[in-house]
Amino acid sequence: MSTTSPQAPRHGQAHWLGEGIDYAWAWGLQRDLLEERVAGERQDTLLLMGHAPVYTAGRRSVPEDVLAQLPAPLVETDRGGQTTYHGPGQLVGYPIVSLTELGLGPKRYVEAVESALIAALAEYGVAAHREEGLTGVWTRSGKIAAIGVKVSRGVTMHGFALNVATDLRAYEVIVPCGIGDRPVTSLAALVGSAPDLKEAAYVAAKALGASLGISWQVG
Repeated sequence: MSTTSPQAPRHGQAHWLGEGIDYAWAWGLQRDLLEERVAGERQDTLLLMGHAPVYTAGRRSVPEDVLAQLPAPLVETDRGGQTTYHGPGQLVGYPIVSLTELGLGPKRYVEAVESALIAALAEYGVAAHREEGLTGVWTRSGKIAAIGVKVSRGVTMHGFALNVATDLRAYEVIVPCGIGDRPVTSLAALVGSAPDLKEAAYVAAKALGASLGISWQVG
């Protein structure tokens, strides 16, 4: 369900950046694009990628989130949420969009992202849902997508991480998003196979566009 009024869709740009992308580089790119969006120098933009292995700690992270020595770097970041993992087989999306122009507050924006991921997973036959009081997207077998955002001057950065074919063992050394009593899962674990990450990126982009009322030009 779109969260915007039934008008002609807004236009934006979506970019597939590839796999193995360095987290710090992508974070810097987001900051640059946010400044351009705030200044009105670019349209709403969606960055899609897979990261090289990395753990990230959001603003609410605590040291107890790390349970053992990490097999990849840990980066303290300025998004919301706690500690999570990014790596091969995981689709990461960073929407740089103007909530002011969309007429959305942060809560409704996060709900729109959740709705989009639920719709994208339905395309692969996976029933997903929200959990009351928790951020992200869930299945009967566990959490399949994490969401952590930052809003600066009405424009978003950071975004979502969807486990497509992620090695779930990477989560064993952390308390994922501060939730220690529920498992994580992936599309591959649920259906026995997984689409190419780039294909999943386009499915997610289409669903996010429908949820936000943005027509992406994909490049």
